[in-house]
Amino acid sequence: MEKGARHRHNTDKNHAGGSESEDFPEASSGGGGVALKKEIGLVSACGIIVGNIIGSGIFVSPKGVLENAGSVGLAVIVWIVTGLITAVGALCYAELGVTIPKSGGDYSYVKDIFGGLAGFLRLWIAVLVIYPTNQAVIALTFSNYVLQPLFPTCFPPDSGLRLLAAICLLLLTWVNCSSVRWATRVQDIFTAGKLLALALIIIMGVVQICKGEYFWLEPKNAFDNFQEPDIGLIALAFLQGSFAYGGWNFLNYVTEELVDPYKNLPRAIFISIPLVTFVYVFANVAYITAMSPQELLASNAVAVTFGEKLLGVMAWIMPISVALSTFGGVNGSLFTSSRLFFAGAREGHLPSVLAMIHVKRCTPIPALLFTCLSTLLMLVTSDMYTLINYVGFINYLFYGVTVAGQIVLRWKKPDIPRPIKINLLFPIIYLLFWAFLLIFSLWSEPVVCGIGLAIMLTGVPVYFLGVYWQHKPKCFNDFIELLTLVSQKMCVVVYPEVDGGSGTEGTREDMEEQQQPICQPSPGKDKDSLEQSQP
Repeated sequence: MEKGARHRHNTDKNHAGGSESEDFPEASSGGGGVALKKEIGLVSACGIIVGNIIGSGIFVSPKGVLENAGSVGLAVIVWIVTGLITAVGALCYAELGVTIPKSGGDYSYVKDIFGGLAGFLRLWIAVLVIYPTNQAVIALTFSNYVLQPLFPTCFPPDSGLRLLAAICLLLLTWVNCSSVRWATRVQDIFTAGKLLALALIIIMGVVQICKGEYFWLEPKNAFDNFQEPDIGLIALAFLQGSFAYGGWNFLNYVTEELVDPYKNLPRAIFISIPLVTFVYVFANVAYITAMSPQELLASNAVAVTFGEKLLGVMAWIMPISVALSTFGGVNGSLFTSSRLFFAGAREGHLPSVLAMIHVKRCTPIPALLFTCLSTLLMLVTSDMYTLINYVGFINYLFYGVTVAGQIVLRWKKPDIPRPIKINLLFPIIYLLFWAFLLIFSLWSEPVVCGIGLAIMLTGVPVYFLGVYWQHKPKCFNDFIELLTLVSQKMCVVVYPEVDGGSGTEGTREDMEEQQQPICQPSPGKDKDSLEQSQP
């Protein structure tokens, strides 16, 4: 990792707003350098948020939300409240995104506010749990919706589900490695299937209501509990719902590429989050018009069961549409995770080979292969709902830490420019909700939450050995350099270059900056004084 930082800074002298080589455009500039361009306008920004939120969650999580909520009415309330809380969290991230205008999202914010260790733990848990788990769940959902029509009287075989999910991951990894343009076109095509599936579900729900089929939506029936209310289970219902809203913060990963981020970042949030909340709530209402709670809980593919009850001979449309949606979701997640891992490697927090791109295709092949391998390993986990709980708990943990960092930054640095400045009541509301989820989730599922925390804490020794400890044995450095060289030759990749950076004079200074928080105890202590204190 140390060498990765050295190679990175040889070619990349960062300005205060972040690196100019953090992404991988489809072609290099004439001088051999790679630079980010501000090409994401308002429409594209909304597409990033909506496209990343609407994945497999709305087709998988309705079962988990209803099961833990205990009644139809409370389940609908969970979907509405989760959407509102998501909007509050997105507003907090909007302020952070323009105050710390770096790509990398909450990883960059946590690193700059709390220091290198905290940022590394965020990246570490994303590498080990969040992205592999998310991609595994979406891939398993894809395979379930493809195979379910072939097994109308029983569940598809587990081995078949996992094999098809693995094939899906390998195929899309190849597409993303081959061309950024190909990956973008795949995303556009399969987003159409995603929107078609949800529009069809909502329209059929409206038709059902017009026909008087709304028994479970009547107040006396909607709040008829089929199990004893439990505050811990309600917290788990919110975690299941939060999985469906996952991806609302992905626009912050590409802040440096936004056209006029001070305007378009909050505008995209104001448009996208209410739109997704509307779609999610009415999709769940549509499910209830066609299925009883017992039927919904018994279904392993909610949207397929919905289509079978309402579409008759055209029921095949639903599994195909949902499969298209989840296939595109895997593609988008692979693309996003490669950007995050690339950014982490650029900061010296991941092996330097992950910061390399193909010499002609300009795709981050090592980062894509790494995330594909980690997702394939995650497929051995037997219960996808346990995977969702892992993702939800750890995500809320770091969402809360990031929003807490917003309050810390207000206190420590009250005078720094803030083009967007929200009322402090918003982060406080979000933190209270976050605390409620974590406390009661830990109470209800101590083993699941404990495993998530244990995985996160494994990053502490890795950080001190891999990042903080700079004077490693020469034999270790030579071995890592050999592995990096072999990987370069196998993948035909190089470090991206930009004009204006040469030599190694900034290496120690920038590595020291990684380990220091933005909020220093002594305001006058800057990078120069830190560098002078080095032996």
